[in-house]
Amino acid sequence: MIGRIMTTLIMFTILVIVVIVTGSEFSDSHDDEVDRLLKKLNKPALKSIKSPDGDIIDCVHMKNHPIYDHPLFKNHTIQMRPSSYPDGWNNSKIEKQDKVFQQWTINGKCPRNSIPIIRTKREDILRAESIERYGKKDSNSILRHKPTNSTNMNTHEYAILRVEVNSPQAKFHGTKAALNVWKPYVQNPREFSLAQIWLSAGPVNELNTIEVGWQVLESFYGDDRPRLFIYWTYDAYRTTGCYNLRCRGFVPINQELAIGGVIPHVSTIDGPQEVLPITIWKDPRTGNWWLKLFNHMIVGYWPSSIFNHLQNGATEVNWGGEIVNLKDGAQHTSTHMGSGRFAEQGWAKASYFNDIEIVDQNEIVKQPQGYFPTVTDANCYTLRSGIHQAVGLFFYYGGPGRNPNCH
Repeated sequence: MIGRIMTTLIMFTILVIVVIVTGSEFSDSHDDEVDRLLKKLNKPALKSIKSPDGDIIDCVHMKNHPIYDHPLFKNHTIQMRPSSYPDGWNNSKIEKQDKVFQQWTINGKCPRNSIPIIRTKREDILRAESIERYGKKDSNSILRHKPTNSTNMNTHEYAILRVEVNSPQAKFHGTKAALNVWKPYVQNPREFSLAQIWLSAGPVNELNTIEVGWQVLESFYGDDRPRLFIYWTYDAYRTTGCYNLRCRGFVPINQELAIGGVIPHVSTIDGPQEVLPITIWKDPRTGNWWLKLFNHMIVGYWPSSIFNHLQNGATEVNWGGEIVNLKDGAQHTSTHMGSGRFAEQGWAKASYFNDIEIVDQNEIVKQPQGYFPTVTDANCYTLRSGIHQAVGLFFYYGGPGRNPNCH
């Protein structure tokens, strides 16, 4: 009997030792992976600037530009300006703003031949589902167009205006719009609320997208403030693409703007509306897709060669809002889209996009034709569009999420 007890104790002790040792090895291995990713993402800085909003901005010399980490771009010659602008877009009605767009610039500027990059912290990576998924969307993010009032189980919900090409030969070579910025309530840190422009091409299983806008996503950024973001993928979010500069693909060139930075000024109900004008277009000479904010801020570009279908132009453009609905407690989320007000409430209450235009395959700028709204569930979020002499094609969108008709 004593021998049996001793044998059991010995086996239990061995088991405990194995668990401790293997657990420690797993922990060490995970820490090493985090360290390697931090070293890859955080380049040597010529200068570091502490932003009033808590971010640390590293000024990285152009010779250490993140794009050189991409195997396709080891010898890439960075294009410092677009070869041309679509007619009329370089003389936008929206002038350079007087307000500081990002607060870190109050405390300093990046030296010549460097770009500002937000420093990635260890806790940023540890908040992610896994190291591999850090900064990536899930495959459920593919924009599937549901009819109004559909009952769907997708976690992603939309209120968007959409336009598609009207023939196999037709393409979109750009778009622009001005959207107001809000700080929406987001119920769960793993949910998000955003407003953005999507350009896309290709079949569903190998979708190419370029996405730009503002978002609140606490699980990625560590706070609930609206931030400028970009995204791209060429295989429907499966293995490629990421938020901001988490992976290599976008080429920032602007010394005054850190991608992923906080947008400090937001719209208020019945008060001032803070507007973010976004322009995206395909350079007719290089094929690169350029991004500009306001009338003056050239942010950078996506090299044409990171895409397959978007190399030839986009076949669809979407403008609007998106939220994630995790249905905590089996109820619809109360995460707001935009201001949290329905589209019907209109100016200075609802969120909006206006001055919407596209560039066609002949480099002609015009208002889109044949556009139509798509709303996942009109009990939760709505959209209303129109044309106005002063602001062109526009729409209001948004809503509060869970309410007596949305549950």
